[in-house]
Amino acid sequence: MKIPIKKLAADGPVMKVVIDSVDLSLYIAFAVIDGQECLITDSKGGTIKTRNLLEMKKQLEGLSIAELTLRQRSAYDEMVGQPKWGCDNAMEVGISPELYPTPSWQH
Repeated sequence: MKIPIKKLAADGPVMKVVIDSVDLSLYIAFAVIDGQECLITDSKGGTIKTRNLLEMKKQLEGLSIAELTLRQRSAYDEMVGQPKWGCDNAMEVGISPELYPTPSWQH
């Protein structure tokens, strides 16, 4: 499911946004709405993706977000030839602006 960033901004506070670290330096944002992750898109329907975490935080600046997290999956099992496990090895870390504000020199 997809949701435009303008609709998110207009609908009011977003309970949770997850920035998914897809590759070494590729980030994609998801809004969690009613327990379901929705891909955040731009006004043309394209995925909002950045090559820099600070740039992603800047793109989401206009939203009122209660909880902002970064999700990272480990490729370790795959790299050492382990079979796929039945569980997800994703790690989520809180990166809310209150906890980790963007330094003024990086704006």
